[in-house]
Amino acid sequence: MTTSTHEFRVEGMHCASCALLVDDTLDDLPGVRNTQTTMKKGRTAVELDTGSTTLAEVIEAIEKLGYTATLVS
Repeated sequence: MTTSTHEFRVEGMHCASCALLVDDTLDDLPGVRNTQTTMKKGRTAVELDTGSTTLAEVIEAIEKLGYTATLVS
């Protein structure tokens, strides 16, 4: 399968546990290969199998945690 990596700005994280929660939640989505969330930068990078999970579904999963997410790249 083909993968693509996308970066999202995540606002509202206050600590390393917040970043871990985002990573754990995104890792549970189908087709997510890898995530790397950095609280200090307020960003998460998500590697997805093309066609498995949409970018909107990634944003929705983050926002269900109480954070604001926007696609950067």
